[in-house]
Amino acid sequence: NLVFMQYERGQGTGKDSFEILGELPKKNIDTGMGLERVAFLMQGVENLYEIDQVRPVLDLAASLSGKKYGESVEDDVRMRVVADHVRSALMLIGDGVTPANDGRGYVLRRLLRRTVRSMRLLGVEGETFTTLFTASKDAMKAAYPEVDRDFDRILKTAVAEEQTFLRTLVAGTVFLDQAIADAKQGGGKTLQGDAAFLLHDTYGFPLDLTADVCREREFSVDDAAFDAAMEKQKQQARAAGKFKMDADLSYSGVATDFKGYEQLDLANATITAIYVNGTSVSSASAGQQAVVVLDQTPFYAESGGQVGDQGEISSGQSCLNLFSVQDTQKIQANVFGHHGNVVNGE
Repeated sequence: NLVFMQYERGQGTGKDSFEILGELPKKNIDTGMGLERVAFLMQGVENLYEIDQVRPVLDLAASLSGKKYGESVEDDVRMRVVADHVRSALMLIGDGVTPANDGRGYVLRRLLRRTVRSMRLLGVEGETFTTLFTASKDAMKAAYPEVDRDFDRILKTAVAEEQTFLRTLVAGTVFLDQAIADAKQGGGKTLQGDAAFLLHDTYGFPLDLTADVCREREFSVDDAAFDAAMEKQKQQARAAGKFKMDADLSYSGVATDFKGYEQLDLANATITAIYVNGTSVSSASAGQQAVVVLDQTPFYAESGGQVGDQGEISSGQSCLNLFSVQDTQKIQANVFGHHGNVVNGE
């Protein structure tokens, strides 16, 4: 599958509709080998996952799970997923990418959340990113010293995403199991698109992760219905415009102390007000949309052209009492309103 680089081409499209300008001053052959393919040949291993920059993470995943690499095809695939995704995420975060719901941030989020699920399928239910990312950093730092220099930031970003997903993974898995069971009872083999969208929107399951689970159960996902639900949400957002929280909310409590420049999460913030449909309430229940005001927050409120932060507010380490923040805006000059919906508890 060699490609022989011989001619310099002019303007044009397609395979034939362009002018040949002449011979290249320096010809070459594109072998498609790549450095890592050379590495696995030179190191005498079976595949890219077993080279010296990847194998330490694979071995650590095996050790943490009590599994032995090479004994089970399914477990081997999961260990390779962990090894590949952790290294990819390490380099992405090192380059400044952060988890998000779109663009390259969504690619990173998918890598991290697939890693969490793969470790759970290997039997590990607790947090593992600190050890996995440390092993990957140690394997990569000789070639990329910047990952060692910036590792505190990289690890903090990865662990925060792991903790966020672990809080919703159990509840999302229960919902998905029930949705698949309901479809089976009705004689179907396809997960409805609205269920897949709810998993994405509420529980943080990327569509490809939901599809992975369905394939394991010999199910498919109604991708077209999922896309339609996603587009409907976008249209509703465009029609309504940006959510404005300062119109009807009367607030007389303390100002919000913004901590976002120093830290991305807080352990001791206090709720000072909750609003549902513009009315001050003492609590909001699962499924309700609300605006939550805190005495201090790491969430940046929309200002100066930058959109408001998204994230989660939770009580304790379980998936109970979980509030999904969809937007953050100022309801007064120094008071931040966190708009979103209650996922669990109240």
